[in-house]
Parts: sequence; structure tokens; C-alpha cells
Amino acid sequence: MTAPAPIARVMVDSPLPQLDRLFDYAVPASLVDQVTPGIRVTVPLRSAGRIAEGFVVDIVTEIAYTGTLSELESVVSTVPVLAPEVWALARQVADRAAGTASDVVRFAVPKRQVRVEKAWLAARYAQQDAVPDAGPHAPTIPAPPTEPLGYPAGRIMASLTGQERLAVDAVPRVVELPSGEWVGHWATMMAAGAVAALAAGGSAILAVPDYRDQDQLLAALAAVLPPELIVRLDARQSNPDRYRAVLACRAEVPLAIVGNRSVVYAPAANLGLIALWDDGDPLHTEPLAPYVHTRDAALVRQRQQGSALWFLGHARSTEVERLVEIGFLGVLAPERTYSPKVVPTAAQAPQDRFAALARIPSTAWREARTALDSGPVLVQVARPGYAPRLACDSCGESARCGHCDGPLGTRAAGAVPSCTWCGKPAADWTCGNCAGTTFRLVGQGSVRTADDLGRAFPGIRIIIADGERQVQHVDDRPALIIATRGAEPIAAGGYHAVLLLDGERMLARESLRVGEDCLRWWSNAAALARPGASVVLVGVGGNLASAMATWRPEAYAAAELVDRRRLRFPPAIRVATLTGTAESVEKAVASVTGLAGADVLGPVGVDGGSVRAIVRFDYAIGAAVAAALRSEVIRAATTRRARVPGAPVRTSLPTLKVRCDDTEPFLE
Repeated sequence: MTAPAPIARVMVDSPLPQLDRLFDYAVPASLVDQVTPGIRVTVPLRSAGRIAEGFVVDIVTEIAYTGTLSELESVVSTVPVLAPEVWALARQVADRAAGTASDVVRFAVPKRQVRVEKAWLAARYAQQDAVPDAGPHAPTIPAPPTEPLGYPAGRIMASLTGQERLAVDAVPRVVELPSGEWVGHWATMMAAGAVAALAAGGSAILAVPDYRDQDQLLAALAAVLPPELIVRLDARQSNPDRYRAVLACRAEVPLAIVGNRSVVYAPAANLGLIALWDDGDPLHTEPLAPYVHTRDAALVRQRQQGSALWFLGHARSTEVERLVEIGFLGVLAPERTYSPKVVPTAAQAPQDRFAALARIPSTAWREARTALDSGPVLVQVARPGYAPRLACDSCGESARCGHCDGPLGTRAAGAVPSCTWCGKPAADWTCGNCAGTTFRLVGQGSVRTADDLGRAFPGIRIIIADGERQVQHVDDRPALIIATRGAEPIAAGGYHAVLLLDGERMLARESLRVGEDCLRWWSNAAALARPGASVVLVGVGGNLASAMATWRPEAYAAAELVDRRRLRFPPAIRVATLTGTAESVEKAVASVTGLAGADVLGPVGVDGGSVRAIVRFDYAIGAAVAAALRSEVIRAATTRRARVPGAPVRTSLPTLKVRCDDTEPFLE
């Protein structure tokens, strides 16, 4: 009796929502030995005889279909780049976000690099031939630390062996590695968790927002793990390096895998730990469809693979606070309480009315002068450049670009003003309100602040750290470091004082998350101070100042969450933003209107002739809402009329776009 012919279930690599399912293809006899789950193949599509690439997800012998199946066209590569756990994650994440699995797989599996593949296959075959001799050369995993810097070691080990989910309160301090490099305490904590996970036989996926955090974490890991057990996987790598890293993750030994938001999709069959640093950072938000936040992908993957899950931060996001309050996350805090010395100037009575209006009050001046006698001082500002905004000197109206109507600014003293949106210079600018031709500087960026402080502190080194000037480390000599939020370098031994300026400007932003964002920026900067150093918070009072002064950011997150529940704002509920033509949005809204626990805001008109609506829904009906909206996306895509050949190309409106769990759903 002959064995049944194998059937390949293939995910077609296409962004079209109507193709977001598995297609069955017969495996020809010539390819039976090559076709395995996870490999790249080409398959025929019935429309117009097209050939498309895809990934083999599964091999079966029986299906419900009784007709004749098309055969696989060819095998592109025999390397199984799509791991089973990655496919399962992509499918569930896409379903949750009303998106397509192929879009998620595109984050997880980079474009094929033939030379890298050949080198990886050659090394794999060589290793298989040398199996008897491989044991003595296998990398040694060190024992987990017995007391990782103030945290109860027993709790750490229990969290990894018992798949515990934790919100980890990072200690606000910097520590010195054996190499002499200084990193944040959070990095050594994540490294300790990775070592414990590897010692227990599981891999660790460690996700951070940007390259600054990644460099700290890699340095902390290098101090406790051999280099062959550390894999870097992030978007800054070249295509060959990133592809090489993905293949390295398929190793049978446990690894510490480090990267930015896409690292959560790294292959790791035996996963022991997923750890996210600073989940409230907007860099964890995926800007491409289906717009899945790193935190949400990590939650899905933890549930699928049963690993431990850590969310680390100096300030707790409202999303993590909600998970703590419902009992999904526990809290891991240090045995000792570490609190920076925060001084809110808004709580101090000014000596005169001019001091109350000063950008740097007398308290901040005194702390800076005293600290500069012994070491560096950090000054955090809101904006880069010289003058973030310009105004007409005659009428006071904001200076706008004549090309795109964007705001004008200057990057340096005496520089030609340019548009902050399109970058075009405005050498012959004329005010549209009064026809004036001269500017007035409004606001102070990092460069202008450095100029002012340089005159106030003659002879002191001035270092600017922002998006254009990337400075990650400074020594312990006296200096003024002017840094924009998130770009603060680490000082050896910690800063001797930290000045947090422009708090009112940071808060003057239309955003649902402005309070928790500011608290996170200030907390991360305060954590760079040495023990006992003063952290001066200028011009901010109320709950935010209290949370900073008492170092209880979780109390602010809890109070914020109470307000969100009362107003039915995320993360107390989930949201989906619908954008497209009036007809498609109306049909999508109708598909979820009858669900209990769902309500709709809008639709309203937006730029370009589209309309926009916001669907708010409870977590309990999330799957039903996502399925209904995904069906409408498919319906809108399949009913769209094709362009007549030879007819002029017209710019058409997006038929329907769905974005679930937008971090800023109320901003256009």
C-alpha cells in the first residue's frame, strides 16, 4: 500500500487581506525530500497565472478538499526560517489586531541572503560531522547570581522556573561593570534574569526601545555570559547581519537574544524569559500594519510558550498597572528602597516675582554650582536645536513655512531659519499677517541652552547630547551635559546633580499619555544621578511632582487608570481606529454596533476626504470585534473595482484601514 501524497499548507507572502489564510498544495515527487515546515517556496496563484512566494507552515496527508490540488512551483530555500512558534505567534497577534499574518511574519523573517544561508548550512553540516567532539567545546553557562543587586535571588529563580509574570521596579542608579563601563541598574537586572533563564535551559528574549539601551544591555550581558550565547537582533543591522542573527537563533543551545521591538518575534523554541525594558516608550509601538505593540506581542507569546515575563521600568505604564491590578502581573521590588533626592521647585516660595518666571530658578542654580565643583551635571531640556520656534517680531504671530505652512525654527545662533517639517530654508521670509520680515526667538532648545549656560559658567565643559549629537557616556570630570529627553548619556559614577527643565513645555502637549510620558522621561533622567545627588524638577507641581518627590510612580499610574476607567479611555478598554471611505467605515461600524460592551465615537471627516471612527470595546469581546473588523477589511478589499487598462491613474481613498490599540487614538 502506497503512502498518501504529502500536502503542503502554505502561507502566501502577500499583504492582501483576502489571501490571509493557508493554501493547500500538492508536493511533487521531485520535491518531497526538500519540503519541510518553515522553508520558502513558490506557488502558483489561480489569478492570471501568477507565481508568489510563501512559507510552508505544515505538511499533512489529508484535507477536506476532494478536488485536484495545484502543485508547489519550486523550493526557494531548504533553510527553515519560519519557526513553528513564530508562526503561531504571528497568526494569533494578527487575529488580535485585525491584521494579516504575513505582515507580522515580515517583521520576524528578514529578506533572504543567499551567501549567509550557504555559510550557515556549511557550518551546520560541519557541526553535525563533528558531533562526538562537540561536547568539550560547548559554551559554558555560568551559574545565576546569588544576590542580583538588592533583589531577592529566590524570587528571581522562582519567577523563571514557575513562569511568573512580573512588573519589576528598576532601581534608580548606575553601576560599574568589571570592564569599567557604567550602565543602568536595570541592564544588570535583565542580564541576571537572562543568566538564570539560560541556566534553567531556556532562552531569553530581551527587548529595549533604542540603541542606547541596547548597548547598555549588551555590555551587561558581556560581563556575565560568553559572547557565543549572546545574539543581537535589531533593525539597525544590515540585511545580512540581521538574517545571520535570525539563523543563529535557531541553535539548539539556549541564547540571550537582544534587540528592539521586532526581537519579540525571534525564533526560540525553548523560551525561558521575555523581558521588556521601558514598555511605555513610544519606540515600542510598531508603525507598520498591523501596528502591534511589543508589550502585546510579548503577552501573547508568553501565554503560548509558558515562559516567565518581566516588564521593567523606573515609571510604570498604565497598561502594566492595569495588569498588576487585575492580578495578571506580580510585583518584584528590591529589598531596600532606593529613592533619588527630588526637589520640586514649584513647591518652594520664590523670593521675588521675577524668580518665579525664571527658566532656571535660584535653587537649580545653587545645586548646579555646588555639584560642578566635584563632577558632571545633567540638564534635561524639551527640544533640540537653538530656537524651536520663531515668531514675527512685529505682530508676534508664529512664523510659518511658505512651502508647507510648517513652523520655522533655527538650529544654531545666526543660522538661516528653516522649516521643522520639510526642512526648506526661509531666507526671504515674509509674515503672512503683517508683512514683517524680522523674527523673534521663541523657546530655548539644547543648543541655545548650552550657549546661555556656557556664559553663566565660564571655563566649564559643555556637552550637548541630542538626536544629532549622539553621546552615550561621559567621564566623572566637571561638565554641563545638555540633553534632550531620552538622549541623556551615562556619567561615570552618576551625575552630581540633575536639572529637569521645561516641564511646562513637555506637559503642554495634546496627548492622552502626556502625564505618564513626562514622568517616565524625568524618572529615567533622575535614575542617572549618583546616590544623594539632588534632582531639581523645575516648574511642575501637583500629582506628577508628588510622584517624583516620593518616588512612587506606580501611585500616579494607578490614579491615572482610575480616570481612564471612568472615561472609558484605553487601557481601561481597548480601541480600534477605523479610517477610510464613508461607506466602508459605516459598514465596519455596523458590524460591531450590536456587540455588548462596544460603543462608537464618530465618524468624523479627516484630511483627504476620508472619515474616521473610534470603536471602544471591553477586553472580553476583543476577539469578536477583531474578527468582525477583519471581515470588513477583506470585504472592502475584494469589492474594490480594478482600474481599466489605459485609463488615467486616479489617487483613490483608502477603502478601509483598521488600527487596534492605538496609543494615541484621539489624535489625527
